Amino acid sequence: MADEPMTLGEVARRLEAIHADLKEDLREYGTRLDKKVSVERYELERRAADEVHRQVIERVAAIEAGRLQEQREVEADRRKRQDERRSDRRLVFSCLAAPVLLLLLQAYLAARGAGS
Repeated sequence: MADEPMTLGEVARRLEAIHADLKEDLREYGTRLDKKVSVERYELERRAADEVHRQVIERVAAIEAGRLQEQREVEADRRKRQDERRSDRRLVFSCLAAPVLLLLLQAYLAARGAGS
């Protein structure tokens, strides 16, 4: 049977089948290509995404810098308050200690002078 010549009708049917297969394949390729994005559009979308990422990174860096600056200010205020408290304690101590020491000195001298 493989050695028998094909009839024109059979050749025509096979050509039509091949033609139909090719049409179907081309339609499938067409739908696939329709789903693909052009290189220009891909580049534009990638650049836009890169720009968004850059902006987010800049915002995060600005927020971090602001937080760091705020922490420095809080630390400086805390140190300033501590220094003020220390100076207030020294002032209070000197205000209270000096008169008490003078009173004790006078009492000592009075006791020593009265005993002589």
